[in-house]
Amino acid sequence: MTGTTPDHDGRSKGAAPIDFIIQFIDRACIASAGFAGVIILMVATTVTLSVTMRYLGIGGIRGDFELVEIGCGIAAFLFLPLCQRKGNHVMVDIFSMALPERTRNRLDQFWEFVFGMAWVILTWRIALGLVDMYDYNDRSMLLRVPTWIVYAIALFGLGLSALTALTNMIEQFSRPTSHISRTDAR
Repeated sequence: MTGTTPDHDGRSKGAAPIDFIIQFIDRACIASAGFAGVIILMVATTVTLSVTMRYLGIGGIRGDFELVEIGCGIAAFLFLPLCQRKGNHVMVDIFSMALPERTRNRLDQFWEFVFGMAWVILTWRIALGLVDMYDYNDRSMLLRVPTWIVYAIALFGLGLSALTALTNMIEQFSRPTSHISRTDAR
């Protein structure tokens, strides 16, 4: 293409709308995982403080186990999009390793589609759960944290995972010759 310059990933700037979408998805996945990392750090700090306070005889942090449950649940959903983008889900490729690269690429595309559809279904079901939790005004036992907040963040993580899987599939279809099979990318 004339008039385009490659960016740091080797893609051509302005080459196609898919490049903008891919760049957006990459940044959103990294931001989501970064936020999840901050949450895990806060959870670890809370546990450390609570245990230290108990050891010193001044009592732990009220509801510390609830904070751990909520924080780890939120973080897990926020880590999912980057895991999907990088193809770091558990993969059993013992049977596909003997297949030609093109066949493995097609299998990867198929599984990206399956992942995308699974994320869409999970997103839909979590959205319905969010509405129920909001209507019931369900709250945690000690801290009285509204449960729907966790559902809302889970909805974001699952929705971004669905977009990521579908973007991965589209990217693989639009660049079938330059794509390295997930089974080769170790």
